[in-house]
Amino acid sequence: MSKNMGHNDIDDICPAPIIFTMIGGKWKLAILKTLIFKGTRRFGDLRREVDGVTQTMLTKQLRALEADGLVHRKVFAEVPPRVEYSATEDGLSLRPVFEAMHLWWLERGL
Repeated sequence: MSKNMGHNDIDDICPAPIIFTMIGGKWKLAILKTLIFKGTRRFGDLRREVDGVTQTMLTKQLRALEADGLVHRKVFAEVPPRVEYSATEDGLSLRPVFEAMHLWWLERGL
């Protein structure tokens, strides 16, 4: 760190708080992990695969991930309507982050 760079400068250039808002929390990480590693899922499938999430919370988290451009929602004009969720290119680009966290976990024998 340069002598002229103070603490506030680091806060201004580090996107960590923004990133944590986008992907942070138990549910967003679990949803992203499922969509990144297992592919496109319907709502009911996601609810079964994300252990413990309520319907309301899953809906809320999916909407937030969609708003941040990490998840794509596709509605099919069928009766009854079918909705599928998938990771966007930005979402898929997080795969190395998940792999790094997994490696970190294994290296510590946790």
